[in-house]
Amino acid sequence: MVVDVDHLLVVPVYDALRCGIGFHFLHGFIPIAFYTVFCFIPKLRIIGIGLIIHMALDSLDCQITNGIWFVS
Repeated sequence: MVVDVDHLLVVPVYDALRCGIGFHFLHGFIPIAFYTVFCFIPKLRIIGIGLIIHMALDSLDCQITNGIWFVS
């Protein structure tokens, strides 16, 4: 997904133990708020739902691998 382009802007690009929620700029709380708003706009609804599912799965991955839901 295009939302993961922000992973290319950090070093190292991939870190199995890094939690993306709250770390990458497109995975922050302000962008997530915009993704939630997208869910209520008919023309952006499917994109908003996809982004919210993506963030939920990333957060679940953080919980499974690190025992946290997001980087504070």
